[in-house]
Amino acid sequence: MILDQGEKIHLITRRKFEDDVLRHFLGEIVESNDSIVRAEGYTFVFDAVKNEYMKRADIRIRVISLVDADNVINVIPETSDLERAEYIYTPEKRLIVTDHKHFRLDINEFSSKR
Repeated sequence: MILDQGEKIHLITRRKFEDDVLRHFLGEIVESNDSIVRAEGYTFVFDAVKNEYMKRADIRIRVISLVDADNVINVIPETSDLERAEYIYTPEKRLIVTDHKHFRLDINEFSSKR
């Protein structure tokens, strides 16, 4: 398996159109096979008015294709605290997602949005 149960991921779903909602997912793999995983975690949606990603409070279960070119999947440390994860801007104006302990992921390379 390319992704195993217990591994944690950060998923960016690429937009197909300019006005599509920017949506990211941060979660833990609960089940997987060769081309698809089931993950439990949090959805983050970009609020254009506030210019920030908002974390949805409820836990979501997502079924994610590993062969879909619209999915950009980053493996993050298994020690990552998904509850504490948030998007912040660095002093250099870079957008990152972090749990302030175990991981820090710069996501500017995936989006023209700040």
